[in-house]
Amino acid sequence: MAQTITIPALDGDGAIPVYIAKPSGTPRAAIIVVPEIFGVNPGIRKKCDDWAAKGYLAAAPDIFWRFAPGIELDPDVEAELQEAFGYFAQFDADLGVQDIEALIKYLRANEGTEKVGLVGYCLGGRMAYLAAARTDIDASVGYYGVMIDQMLNESHAIANPLMLHIAGDDGFVSPEAQQAMHQGLDDHPRVTLHDYPGLDHGFAAEMGNRRDEAGAQLADSRTEAFFKDHLG
Repeated sequence: MAQTITIPALDGDGAIPVYIAKPSGTPRAAIIVVPEIFGVNPGIRKKCDDWAAKGYLAAAPDIFWRFAPGIELDPDVEAELQEAFGYFAQFDADLGVQDIEALIKYLRANEGTEKVGLVGYCLGGRMAYLAAARTDIDASVGYYGVMIDQMLNESHAIANPLMLHIAGDDGFVSPEAQQAMHQGLDDHPRVTLHDYPGLDHGFAAEMGNRRDEAGAQLADSRTEAFFKDHLG
């Protein structure tokens, strides 16, 4: 069963739209799916539906709800890609973390899911890192997260497991940024990094030109095993 609901923002000022996909029985746990810069589009909804089919309650928040609610963009369409870049420039990561915290609290209080994980892509990958550092999320996974190299000073606060998938030929995360991530996180006892040489940003997208089937399946299998270990 899937539907879009709204939950109250952490400060009570407004309501966050959230796409929720539920399994047929009692959820094993909840997984927050944080989108790329293209909104809760068909690919993100499919990821939620797939998690529900595996027994998890999956919830994808509309991260741009404050200024561009309800957008669904296709990265393979140049005009829509450029539109998405504009929304990225307006996004406030601090407020984004607050929205994730609001959703964590909602899921635990209202959906009976004591354990909550998070998986995010692109901008959502960045939010996966920040959620690990700033919230009590039980486990987080980031795919080709951007700007993480600029936030390594927060790594000391990561208390629960975090996995990061790094695209070796990422057009938005330079080799220098990837090296900084390894230098800053390889020795962290809660963090696991996986490199995907030769793959570009977006390789695990559910649909469209960016997907690399072998790379996506490898990364997704690692993510599924990670959540099984840490969420149940």
